[in-house]
Amino acid sequence: MGGLVDDARSRVDAGPAIAELSALLETRLSTAQAVREHHGKDLTYHAGAAPDAVAFPNSTEEVAAIVRICASHKTPIVPYGTGTSLEGHIAALHGGVCIDLGGMNAVLDVNGEDMDCRVQAGVTRKALNDYLRDSGLFFPIDPGADASLGGMAATRASGTNAVRYGTMRENVLGLTVVTADGRVIRTGGRARKSSAGYDLTRLFVGSEGTLGVITELQLRLYGIPEAITAAVCSFDNLEGAVNTVIAVIQSGIPVARIELLDEVQMEAINRYSGLDYPVLPTLFFEFHGTEAGAREQAERAGELAQEFGGGDFRWAAQQEDRNRLWQARHDAYHACKAMRPGSEAWATDVCVPISRLADCIVETRRDIDESNLIAPIVGHVGDGNFHLVYLVDPEDRDELKRAEAHNERMVMRALAMGGTCTGEHGIGYGKIDFLQAEQGEAVSLMRSIKTALDPDNIMNPGKILRV
Repeated sequence: MGGLVDDARSRVDAGPAIAELSALLETRLSTAQAVREHHGKDLTYHAGAAPDAVAFPNSTEEVAAIVRICASHKTPIVPYGTGTSLEGHIAALHGGVCIDLGGMNAVLDVNGEDMDCRVQAGVTRKALNDYLRDSGLFFPIDPGADASLGGMAATRASGTNAVRYGTMRENVLGLTVVTADGRVIRTGGRARKSSAGYDLTRLFVGSEGTLGVITELQLRLYGIPEAITAAVCSFDNLEGAVNTVIAVIQSGIPVARIELLDEVQMEAINRYSGLDYPVLPTLFFEFHGTEAGAREQAERAGELAQEFGGGDFRWAAQQEDRNRLWQARHDAYHACKAMRPGSEAWATDVCVPISRLADCIVETRRDIDESNLIAPIVGHVGDGNFHLVYLVDPEDRDELKRAEAHNERMVMRALAMGGTCTGEHGIGYGKIDFLQAEQGEAVSLMRSIKTALDPDNIMNPGKILRV
């Protein structure tokens, strides 16, 4: 747990590939220990593994050249965006070369009339929205971290706005991808629908770097709403908060964001972000539309909240107040870590049909308390997705075992309710066994696709499934 994996038996000799890459990239190839370790560890609990070298390409053509060199030596490749993944996606489990796409950060084209754009994979979501600021358009997918758009596509990211705007799956129109043999392919296009052949775009969205390296993306954009307003509502119990979410969704209110934070998480963000909300189960709402439309949505949501024991809405109508509110929500992970200095934070998530959300969350909270664990609950509950952050002492083996057992029970509970082992974190290497439990024989078909496109298993090996 934590730290870096160092298993020389599982590593491929990357020396010949590194020698060729040094001639190609010169100073844009690093074998420095600090650089390698930085690129082999994500934000959480899962142990990292440093690559043998880190390449910094500037173009799709350079990525293709790097991949061809690695392929010729059967050297593993790990794509890297900003390193904000949560299931060990960037750990170089078999060594090899990390391809850092952060330097490929240009917005290539914005089509205002068609409301789409094309970007390089290293552009982050905040950078894109800063670029679009004066266009009247924005890109809504918001996983919290300022992740790269290539990484967001690779992990099929979503976040707080998904209940209204969908996930990366719905908002990626096309991709440029370098395949395992160094070919450059372009999938999809700017048309809003197509019946032409296999849907390769959706194949690569969520593939976590195991099928190819995403270098460019064609993305759907949206008009900035005329009115945006946010509100906070506290509840005496978790059931009331979750039942409000279910009622809001089933009533067809087009809420833009609806986030649940349990009382443990509320205490954490109050301390970390200097807020003063009641330490109770709480919903954060945001409404988009016309002035009248957003007001009507908020009023109806407020009525439903009161039916389930919610208090008065506490409004954040000014942009600076909304920014502070949502920044506090996005800082929930860091707020959790601050609750228990020296602990390791293990973030995990599940997603269930909205009708089973109350059952799943209440049972999970009860199980946390009975297991004597510290694990705040927070979630994008408008689409049935919620997260835990286990705060565990890395030296306490008993506590680690209790957290692992609880996580397994939570996942199996979600699967039994018709849900999934991960709503947005992805599989990485942290949830490989749960994918098998969820998908069964379908995993063998995924493995067939993987081996067809990457017969030497050089593309981010050890992630999603075992080959």
